[in-house]
Amino acid sequence: MLTAVIFDMDGVLIDSEPFWQRAQMAVFAELGHFHTEEDCNSTIGVRIDQLVAHWYRIRPWNSPSQEEVVQRILDQVIALILQEGQPKAGVLEALDLIEAQGLKIGLATSSPFAMVEAVLGKLGIQDRFMAVHSAEVERFGKPHPDVYIHAAEKLGVEPVHCLAIEDSFTGLLAAKAASMTALIVPDPALVGDPRLAIANHELRSLAELNAEMLADWVK
Repeated sequence: MLTAVIFDMDGVLIDSEPFWQRAQMAVFAELGHFHTEEDCNSTIGVRIDQLVAHWYRIRPWNSPSQEEVVQRILDQVIALILQEGQPKAGVLEALDLIEAQGLKIGLATSSPFAMVEAVLGKLGIQDRFMAVHSAEVERFGKPHPDVYIHAAEKLGVEPVHCLAIEDSFTGLLAAKAASMTALIVPDPALVGDPRLAIANHELRSLAELNAEMLADWVK
């Protein structure tokens, strides 16, 4: 029986993937490494420090440090969120439906807490989440399951009784590895990806979620 719903953030609550893409392209271009849209899509859902380390292994640079590159990207993404961020279709209604079912609501994201604060503040939904957890404080980011396991702990719920809502294959792997039921609302770059078949449920948008559907999953 499901007793909690745990949301991913980027690409689920807010359409921030284009912001990540713009920031990555701009910062890596400054390093002389011109990123393509395909490059960005290949790392959707990966924690930012792991993403930078990945590209450093492939295309090393002398300076600035990897830590500084991470911070430059984060600063640009947060600025874009504060300027242009909007909730994804159906998010506010989905939160209402979940609360109406009496379910606990949590957040498990690869993004750092500074970005979580920016997103939830911009969308005005800080008070909708009983627990917020970031892979920033974990040894490993998604697809490792710890961010989901510890988000469930903060909610006081066993992972097996949680529904995770994800948009990326990396996040989907993390949710399934945590023994959670998984709903995928795929990023446009992943629509039709056969790997998403491991999800328990799939919707094109959270706007498709309705009370009957959610009540059936809770049983």
